[in-house]
Amino acid sequence: MPRITRPVVFFALICMVSFKSFSESIIVADFNSGEKPNNIGGDFGAWDRDPEDFSQSCYEEFNAEHARGGSGFCMMLEYDVDSPRAAFNGFWLHFNELDANDYESLVLWLKSDPAKGGAKRLKIEMKTPGERGAYYLEGITSEWQRFEIPLFDFLISDYSSLLEMVIVFEDHTANPKEGVIYVDDIQFVKAQPQPAAE
Repeated sequence: MPRITRPVVFFALICMVSFKSFSESIIVADFNSGEKPNNIGGDFGAWDRDPEDFSQSCYEEFNAEHARGGSGFCMMLEYDVDSPRAAFNGFWLHFNELDANDYESLVLWLKSDPAKGGAKRLKIEMKTPGERGAYYLEGITSEWQRFEIPLFDFLISDYSSLLEMVIVFEDHTANPKEGVIYVDDIQFVKAQPQPAAE
């Protein structure tokens, strides 16, 4: 009598974990289009404290050679704050009154140019209609690094109408005083998943 083989069904036990929140982010500028505006429709560009002082300057340019991940573009900032006058300049990026109250951190990727060098320290400013906050970011090298800044470090109480972010190169903190910094993948992120308390 032939043997009848019945299929055996295996059941996987799936353990469900409760989370307080899910990781979410909004990319505001990845520069991959190679043109304006940014990912949320905002403008951006370089600025100088004194455009008539030609010994200090900052220029922005889309750059494909150093793009993070090897495709698309990043933003190249070529700065010079080596001036006999007080010098600072940088790069501004508009957020178009973005409501960022639900986000916890600003994330951006930075590196200096391997050949020309670039600042290891720079200032990041955040602006709303009624407040302005600043944070000094340190440790930039010639390799891409992810920097995450908690929004509470800017000491701004209300992020419901975020206007812009500004990168600032200062003559008294930039070392070297002339160089190139690359910026990519600027975004706001929410909290990472955390297991709920039992």
